[in-house]
Amino acid sequence: MKRGKLLSARNIAYFSVLLALVVVLQCCGGFFRIGPTSLSFVLVPIVLGGILLGWIAGGILGLVFGFIVLMYGVAGTDAFTATLLADSPVMTVLICLVKGVAAGVVPALLYKLIARKNTLAAAIVASASAPIMNTGLFIVGCLIINGTIAGFTANGTMNEIVYFLFIGCAGWNFLIEFAINLVLAPAVHRVVLVAEKALKQKKTQKTQPAAEGAGPVKEQTENNS
Repeated sequence: MKRGKLLSARNIAYFSVLLALVVVLQCCGGFFRIGPTSLSFVLVPIVLGGILLGWIAGGILGLVFGFIVLMYGVAGTDAFTATLLADSPVMTVLICLVKGVAAGVVPALLYKLIARKNTLAAAIVASASAPIMNTGLFIVGCLIINGTIAGFTANGTMNEIVYFLFIGCAGWNFLIEFAINLVLAPAVHRVVLVAEKALKQKKTQKTQPAAEGAGPVKEQTENNS
């Protein structure tokens, strides 16, 4: 999909809407629940931004997502992130921001690579890769600061740390986040197709007047000759 300049009026409008969705969905995500588990839809606009506007836009949207998560920790709203910040501030900042950026950049690049053969498959892969990057980099970062994570376990052994991260922290949250993105992947694909169609129509409308105006000029030239 030819997106034109990132700072074009069209792209700024798309980006503004997607940015607003990221902020609202992340800040209000706690309202969408199945029992004690929150349903996270925030990765959907991040993936959509990367597909429609390119990996830079996807990375910025992901960065905003990571920044909000970090601010929850700073404010003490998220007790787990707040504890990580107190014990390992630099690493916690990197975890929050890097995983967010990767959740926007990687899906955009994967979509661009696979869309050459099949756009639906590209949308599915891109949507699935976002939660994998988000949760995967979170777990890797936490394993690096395993001394801090050990405080959340009984004995602080590596087995307990791994179990806590994969089951306690990721667990159902990751599975539900992954399922949401897969279910909404066809919708993402549909939005991309509609956007591409609208863009093509706009280009056609711009070229038609020029083509229509060229006819009389050509006909007049032939009559003069």
